[in-house]
Amino acid sequence: MNREIRIPVKKMPGHDDLELPRYMTVHASGMDVRAAVRENETILPGEWKKISAGFSVSLPKGYEAQIRPRSGLAMEFGVTVLNAPGTIDADYRGEIGIILINHGKKPFEIKRGDRIAQLVIQPVCSGFWEESPELDTTERGTGGFGHTRSA
Repeated sequence: MNREIRIPVKKMPGHDDLELPRYMTVHASGMDVRAAVRENETILPGEWKKISAGFSVSLPKGYEAQIRPRSGLAMEFGVTVLNAPGTIDADYRGEIGIILINHGKKPFEIKRGDRIAQLVIQPVCSGFWEESPELDTTERGTGGFGHTRSA
């Protein structure tokens, strides 16, 4: 099932030359986001920077946008999204920024228009707490981190 929604988008001043995020293949779940840097940016190994995407959005209530890494950048250069997935809430109207970190061994250069991340639109389910003195039991119970490792 493929759901399509219309999302108002606004290019930030000075970024009319940049392509808006778009799906690169027919069945892609994420749109490629381009760097809206005015001059080349270098991220040194172990360093992170916020990179402008050059646009803002008006997501409908009940949706979020997730910023995710591009696998090619991670595999080839060790560059990824620091807070993956980054969340853009439906009520945020500011410019989209991508926090990239260089886990690689060499400096990574970002040029204007480079594809630096993916943006995925997702429906959101809101949860509401209902206090209870007891919870139902499960086979796992209170087993925490690594509880399913074999001995």
